[in-house]
Amino acid sequence: MTKYVYRFGGGVSDGGAGDKSLLGGKGANLAEMAAIGLPVPPGFTISTAMCARFYEEGESFPDSVKAEVAAGIDHIAAVTGKRFGDAENPLLVSVRSGARVSMPGMMDTVLNLGLNDVTVAGLARASGDARFAWDSYRRFIQMYSDVVLGLDHGAFEEALEIAKEDQGHFLDTDMTAADWERLVGVYKGLVEEQWGRPFPQDVHDQLWGAIGAVFGSWQSERAKVYRRLNDIPGDWGTAVNVQAMVFGNMGETSATGVAFTRNPSTGERVYYGEYLINAQGEDVVAGIRTPQYLTRAAREAAGARPLSMEEAMPDTYAELAQVFDLLERHYRDMQDIEFTVERGKLWMLQTRSGKRTAKAALRIAVDMVAEGLIGESEAVLRVDPQALDQLLHPTLDPAAPRDVLTKGLPASPGAASGIVVFDADTAEKRAELGEAVILVRVETSPEDIHGMHAARGILTARGGMTSHAAVVARGMGRPCVSGAGTLAIDSKARLFRVGDRTVSEGDVITIDGATGEVMVGAVPTVQPELAGDFGALMVWADRVRRLKVRTNAETPADCRTARDFGAEGIGLCRTEHMFFDAARITAVRQMILASDEQGRRAALDRLLPEQRADFTAIFEIMAGLPVTIRLLDPPLHEFLPHNEAEFEDVAAAAGVGVEVLKRRAAELHEFNPMLGHRGCRLGVTYPEIYEMQARAIFEAAVAVAEQSGEAPIPEVMVPLVATRRELELMKEVIDRTAEAVFAEAGRRIDYLVGTMIELPRAALKAGEIAEVGAFFSFGTNDLTQTTLGVSRDDASRFLTAYVDKGIFPRDPFVSLDVEGVGELIRLAAERGRATRADIKLGICGEHGGDPASIAFCEEAGLDYVSASPYRVPIARLAAAQAALRAV
Repeated sequence: MTKYVYRFGGGVSDGGAGDKSLLGGKGANLAEMAAIGLPVPPGFTISTAMCARFYEEGESFPDSVKAEVAAGIDHIAAVTGKRFGDAENPLLVSVRSGARVSMPGMMDTVLNLGLNDVTVAGLARASGDARFAWDSYRRFIQMYSDVVLGLDHGAFEEALEIAKEDQGHFLDTDMTAADWERLVGVYKGLVEEQWGRPFPQDVHDQLWGAIGAVFGSWQSERAKVYRRLNDIPGDWGTAVNVQAMVFGNMGETSATGVAFTRNPSTGERVYYGEYLINAQGEDVVAGIRTPQYLTRAAREAAGARPLSMEEAMPDTYAELAQVFDLLERHYRDMQDIEFTVERGKLWMLQTRSGKRTAKAALRIAVDMVAEGLIGESEAVLRVDPQALDQLLHPTLDPAAPRDVLTKGLPASPGAASGIVVFDADTAEKRAELGEAVILVRVETSPEDIHGMHAARGILTARGGMTSHAAVVARGMGRPCVSGAGTLAIDSKARLFRVGDRTVSEGDVITIDGATGEVMVGAVPTVQPELAGDFGALMVWADRVRRLKVRTNAETPADCRTARDFGAEGIGLCRTEHMFFDAARITAVRQMILASDEQGRRAALDRLLPEQRADFTAIFEIMAGLPVTIRLLDPPLHEFLPHNEAEFEDVAAAAGVGVEVLKRRAAELHEFNPMLGHRGCRLGVTYPEIYEMQARAIFEAAVAVAEQSGEAPIPEVMVPLVATRRELELMKEVIDRTAEAVFAEAGRRIDYLVGTMIELPRAALKAGEIAEVGAFFSFGTNDLTQTTLGVSRDDASRFLTAYVDKGIFPRDPFVSLDVEGVGELIRLAAERGRATRADIKLGICGEHGGDPASIAFCEEAGLDYVSASPYRVPIARLAAAQAALRAV
C-alpha cells in the first residue's frame, strides 16, 4: 500500500533533505533539521503524491490516508504530551503547504487549529494566560474562515478595528482577554451570517477542512500565476505539513521571526532578519505589523529605537546564531529560516535556500568558493541565469538631484520610475498599454502577484524586509520599498499623502530599493558596471560551457552592448529592420511598388550605399567574429504606404502617379502576409533584391578587412526556405555577386551561405538542403508558429489558459516546445549532419536566451545559441549550467 504520511520530530525522521519531490521543500527540511538534532516541533507531512490523488479523486481522501493522518496526530500527541481536542491540555497544530520549490505566500496556511469553545478554556488554564488563549482563538477563526470557508476577510479585519476603537486601543497587543473573548463572539456571528452555519467545533472536521484547503490552494489563481512566472510545472503538486503549534504570542519572553544567514539583497555575510515580541509568524511575513531588527548593528545603522533581538533576548539570539551557522554549513547555501521563541525556548519552524537578488546570488556563490564551502562548478550552478537580468540594466544616477518624499525599508534593490497605481488590476492594465507603473499598497497580498509582476517597482506602507512584498519582489527582480510608515494611502480617492504633500494616481514617482528612498518625479539612471563577482562567475562559466553564444543585433549600439557582454559573434542580423529608417523607407516602398525590374533596380541603387554602411559598422565592431546576416524577409504589408502623404512621397521618388501606386499596392495585398510573399520567395521572384544585399555585405567585408587587417566572417542566411532548389537558386545569386566583388577588389574573404530552418518541411528535408547550405540557423519563433499553427501575435489570448490546463508546460514562444518543435530540430540536425558532417548549427529565435531552451540545445548538440544583447550573459551562464548537468 502506498505510504502518504511521513513523521518528523521526537527522535523520528521518516524523510530527509533529498525527498523534496515527495515531501516538498518544507517537509524535507523539517525532517532533515529534526534528524540533525535541531529543536523542531513534532509533526508529519502528507506527500505531494496525495496532492495528485486529491485532484484525481474529486478532492476527497481515502480511508487509508485518514488512518495514516490519525496515526500522525497520535505521534504529535505522544511527543508533546497533549491531546487533540482535549478539554484540559489541548494539542493545537498548524497546517501549512510545502511545494518542492519555494512559492512564498502563494498557498494557504492555517494556524492554531484545534481550538473551539471548549479547548480555548483548556488552553487558558494550561498556559496560565487567558489573554493568549482568546487571542489565539480569534486568530484561528479569522484565518480558518478566510482560508477554508472562503468568507470575506475584510469583514473580520473591520470588526477587529471597531473592537480596538471601542476600547480605545491602538495596537493588537493592547487588547485584553475580555476584549478578545468579545471579539470571538463577533467573529462567530460573522461566520454564521456569511456561511449559514456555526463555526466548526469538531477538531477533526477542522483538520480535514484545512488539509483540503491547502491542497486546493495549489490550483488557486495566484499559485497558477506564480508557477507560470517561475516555470514551475503544474503537476508537481504541494505537500501538506501538520505540526504542533508553538507560540510566539505568550508574552514578553516569546517572539517570532524570519532570518537569513546572509543579507539576501547584497550577499554580505551578516545575519539579516526581523522579529516581533509577543506575536505569531504570520504577523511578520504578512506585513501586518512592522517588525524590529534582528541584530544590534542593523538597528543602529537604521537609527531605530526598539531593541534588536540580540539586545532584548541575548541568550536566545546566541543560540539562534549557532543554528544559523550549523544550517549554512550543513546545506552549503544561504538559508531562509523561520523561528519561534515560546517562553524563552527556541523552536525552528522552517529552513530553505533563501531567495536572493542577482547581486546577492553572485556574491554568495563567489564568497562560498573562497570560504571552501563549494567549488567553482557548483557556484556556476547556484546562480539563476534569469536573475542576471537584474544586473544588466541601469540604476539611479547618484549625482542626479532627488526630491525625496519619504523613506521606507530597502526591501529589494534596484530603482524604478513610473506612474502611481493603487491596485494590481490597474497595474496590469496600464503596463499592457506600455506604461511604466509603480504599485503602491498599504501591504501586498498573494492576490497581488499579477500586478507586482506588471509593475516596475513596489511601494508599501506596512511590512518589513521579510514581508510578502519584499520576498516576492526580490524573487522577481523588482525594486521594492516596504514599511514606508509615513504614507497615508487613500485607495478610494486614488492618492497618498506624506505630511502636507499629495501624490495622485498617474503622478510619477521613483523608488530606490537599495536605499528605501521614495522620490517625486523621474530620476535619471546610469549603466551598471559588470565586474568583480560577475566577472569571476563568468570566467568560471566560460571554462565549462561548450555552446558558443552569439547575439541578435543589427544596430552598432546593440552590437557593442552584446560584445561587451561577451557575445562571440552575431547569430541574427535582421536586415529588414534596417529598412524602416525614415531616411530610406521611401526608397524601400519604391522598390516594392515598382512594376518592373528597372524600377526596382533604381530604388535598390539608392539603398546600396546605405546597406553597405550598415554592414561596415557591424563588421568593424565584430571584426574576426562570425556575423550571420539574414537577407530581406519582410511581410510586405509592413512596408507598404499607409496614408496619402506616404503614397505621395513614393510617387515623387518613383516619378509615377499616386493612383498607379495605389493600384499596385492593391495588387500586392495579402490575406495572410506572414505566410505570403516574403523571405526567399521574394528573392526567387526578384533576385536583384538579394543581389544588392549580397553586394553590400561583401563590399563592406572587404573594406573592413583591408582597413583593420582582421577579416569579418560573413554568414549569408537565406530565410524561409522550404526546398533545396530555393536555396540553390539564392546561393547562385550570392556566389555570383561575391565573385564579382572579389574581382573588383582584388581580394577574397571567406564566407558561408546557409539558411534559416523555420518551416517543418525544411526540417524534414534537411538532408537535401544541407547539400547546398553550409549552416542551419533554427528560427524558433517562426518554427514554433508553423509547427503549432499558432500566431505568436495572437496567442496571448488563449495560451495562458493552455498553460494553466496543462496542455503546454510553458508558453511555447517563451520556452521551446521540446516534444514538438524540439523533435523537428533534432531531426533536422541529424539529417543535416548525415549529409554534411561539418555543418554549423544554431538557434536564433527568442528561445536563444531562455535557459530551458538552451539546455535542450546542449543536449541536441547544437553549436551555438543567439540571444538579444542583454540576454547574452544569461545565455553564457545557462550554457555552462547545461554543460555541467550533461556530464
